Amino acid sequence: MSPAVRGALVDAAERLLDGKWEVLGVVRDDLLDPDWALDPISGRAYPGDQRSFSIDYRAPGDGRNVKQVWELSRHHHLTVLAAAWWLTGDDRYATRAADHLRSWWRASPVLTGVNWNSGIELGIRLISWVWTRRLLDGWPGAPALFEENAVAVHQVYWHQRWLAAFRSRGSSANNHVIAEAAGQLVASCAFGWFAESRTWRADAATLLEAELAHNTFPSGLDREQAFEYHGLVAELGLVAAAEAETAGAGLSEETWQLLCRMTDVVAGVVDCTGRPPRYGDGDDGRALVVDDPASSRWTSLLATGGAIFGPLPWWPSTAPDLQSLMLSALVGRRVDGGLRPSDRPSHFADAGLTILRTPQGEEGELWCRCDGGPHGFLSIAAHAHADALSVEVRADGVDVLADPGTYCYHSEPEFRRFFRSTLGHNTMEVGGLDQSVAGGPFLWIRRAESRVLETDLGTPGTLLWSACHDGYRRLQVAATHHRVVVLDPVAEELRIIDRLETAGAQNIRLAFHLGPAVTVELDGHRALLSWPAHDGRRREATLILPALLHWRAYRGSTDPVLGWYSSGFGRREPATMLMGTADVGSCELSTRLHVPRRPAGTQLA
Repeated sequence: MSPAVRGALVDAAERLLDGKWEVLGVVRDDLLDPDWALDPISGRAYPGDQRSFSIDYRAPGDGRNVKQVWELSRHHHLTVLAAAWWLTGDDRYATRAADHLRSWWRASPVLTGVNWNSGIELGIRLISWVWTRRLLDGWPGAPALFEENAVAVHQVYWHQRWLAAFRSRGSSANNHVIAEAAGQLVASCAFGWFAESRTWRADAATLLEAELAHNTFPSGLDREQAFEYHGLVAELGLVAAAEAETAGAGLSEETWQLLCRMTDVVAGVVDCTGRPPRYGDGDDGRALVVDDPASSRWTSLLATGGAIFGPLPWWPSTAPDLQSLMLSALVGRRVDGGLRPSDRPSHFADAGLTILRTPQGEEGELWCRCDGGPHGFLSIAAHAHADALSVEVRADGVDVLADPGTYCYHSEPEFRRFFRSTLGHNTMEVGGLDQSVAGGPFLWIRRAESRVLETDLGTPGTLLWSACHDGYRRLQVAATHHRVVVLDPVAEELRIIDRLETAGAQNIRLAFHLGPAVTVELDGHRALLSWPAHDGRRREATLILPALLHWRAYRGSTDPVLGWYSSGFGRREPATMLMGTADVGSCELSTRLHVPRRPAGTQLA
């Protein structure tokens, strides 16, 4: 582990000693003595003396954001403090972690308060407690804080009793049930203090293995159609599998192969800066944080996968961090018995995810993600967006045509609708309606079905992807949207051809969302784009839009909500959205993005 990685972690722990910690985009400075029920955005707290299941944290118009409360109570900041003690031996970090644990236990009696409402929160919190205890092993106060502390033992017991009684089932058997099973498996292995521990361990292992398989495509991609949750599920699986291995209750070889495929997927789809695709919901959820919280969870996941499974020749290079070193120390090196891809994968047919990119290692990467996959997972497809046939384009890792992200869940319903909508993605809206029909902030009652028609990815030179969806067959005058995307590395150009098939006139809106770093000069249907290159010079691109449409730029509009980008949950900033509108019948629309692969003025050797 490099001095920089170590130093960044210790700096984060020092900020915590000053009471500072960022929670989903909100920098809190009140953590010397935190209110564990406080939403810092509204300034209002949830009741601390009310039975958990009587608290309606989803109440419309309530004004409070329960995600802010829950995220702090996942106790990732405690594992950061504990890791800093493990690295330095400075008792200030251990003492602060212990103070916060005792404070939380006092403020959150069993089944009381909002922090007992959701199983995923209990599961992840148990993982944090296990790793806090592990990292503080050797600190004289650790036994008195945990196993010799009747309050701690009571809390650990009831967290696991809760998870055993209230498993997520049916439409909630997604990442929630995996977090619940992983948390119970980790706790029952590390805190095997109870008569039920052996049963809890066996049941949690069985459930985790079954749900990891159920939630994952054969290719290794998560079925929720939300890549942030792919990362969370992979982390949960690796952390739980490592704990079970340490306890002598290792998971099956099939599960280890699945986790290997999940990390190979991440290595396959990230851009040259290590960023993965952005699609579907994401709430920045982590299974375990023992490094600087500002560091990339994706490079950490790849470092962990590389340490356990071995990096393939085409993997991007990563440096070890504390998490990868510790998890691999628990597990050791595993030789995967399955077939791993010999070349970097770019098309995942079962998930409908395709990456078009310029050849690996060449200067000036142009990267494009194409979406032709199923609309979400299980009956309500909770974390899906109405984004069929959308694209996402980056130049050297900079968002040019961006997926705007997620921003919020329960709060600010107008922004929730925008970030999930068809118009909130780089695709076509027909008839003023989303491709899929929403029935609530986590419910889709009718889904667009996408179908990839053709891919040409293996031949040198031009790369091609085409797909269609049936989301607008439900209109009174039915319509079908077809899209072809062509990446020509030689011409330094991406072409998007949209074809609308319909028997009558339709109002269409074609949207392109620019990344927050991109500035634009729009002249009719021609847009000149520019953004800072990594060397400080400006990078430029030309976007030629379909002349048949009337084009207008929006940025940071609130009435209606248009022109926004969310870099992470709870964060939003203005970004330019180009929207073209027209009333048309069957037609073909061509868009061309020309991106020189070197900043203007670069001298070639």
